[in-house]
Amino acid sequence: MLRPMLACCKLYVSEGRNAAALRAVEQAARRHHPAVVLVNKFVDDAYNRVGYTLVSRLTLDAASPASPLRHAVFGVVGAALEAIDLGAHAGAHPRLGAVDHVCFHPLAAASLRDVATLAAGVATDIGHELQVPTFLYGAAHREGRTLAAIRRQLGYFTSPRDAQWRGPLPLHKTTLPVAPDAGPDAPSPSKGVLVLGATAWVDNYNVPVRTADVDAVRRIARSVSERGGGLRSVQAMGLAHGDGGAEVACNLLDPGSVGAGEVQDMVERLAREGGFEVGEGYFTDFSQEKIVELYLEKSVQAESCS
Repeated sequence: MLRPMLACCKLYVSEGRNAAALRAVEQAARRHHPAVVLVNKFVDDAYNRVGYTLVSRLTLDAASPASPLRHAVFGVVGAALEAIDLGAHAGAHPRLGAVDHVCFHPLAAASLRDVATLAAGVATDIGHELQVPTFLYGAAHREGRTLAAIRRQLGYFTSPRDAQWRGPLPLHKTTLPVAPDAGPDAPSPSKGVLVLGATAWVDNYNVPVRTADVDAVRRIARSVSERGGGLRSVQAMGLAHGDGGAEVACNLLDPGSVGAGEVQDMVERLAREGGFEVGEGYFTDFSQEKIVELYLEKSVQAESCS
């Protein structure tokens, strides 16, 4: 049996508490069903943030303006920008925009080149038609710039003293430190900026640490991350999470080589040395195999009802 060529888009919005705003975003996503399937929604109230996972078959010309996923992502981003005001946002997770991050991943028989072409087309649409400064990364960027690199240039990792990000970006008052790949040179207070890329599969895995000492959890996160001399292909942040708690939030860039088990073990060891208890970690999305399975199930259901 031939494996289908599928593309997955993970889209993160800076809102997790306003039911009307989220309803508008989800209606925009479902408008393209069954060509594009919303297979997951992950809400984090502490971060005031939601992640959506959209999946579609790739057309022969993945970057075609007629591509269902291109249409769907543009529609979801447009709906989110109308419904969400970054200037009114507050949460314990860093963010750069009302729609903070969009990433495309190849699934099944699709290639990274296919989704990179699609991502670049979507970035052009968003930047020029929705007037949001849009920054590319990964295979969608001509030099392969990483997500962490562009976030660092834009001040994403600068932590507020109280570990809560509030209001518009300070960037809206000045010229951006790096030119966007699409869209205007300056962000609006309500929209901010957007980073958009294409990469191989990434797992997001977070480990709760039972302490209000966010600085201590940040030190643990740095030790876990590759940048801090820890686990290869792991990016990690220490963030406040919930009432009096915190967590080590990780991107696993090569989960087939270094996975959740290694991260859990290292966080537990480092936390124990500091006298902190650790909870069981959790993924914020399904595995790529499960996402393919859910997409195919929902597609068959839609066809049988038509």
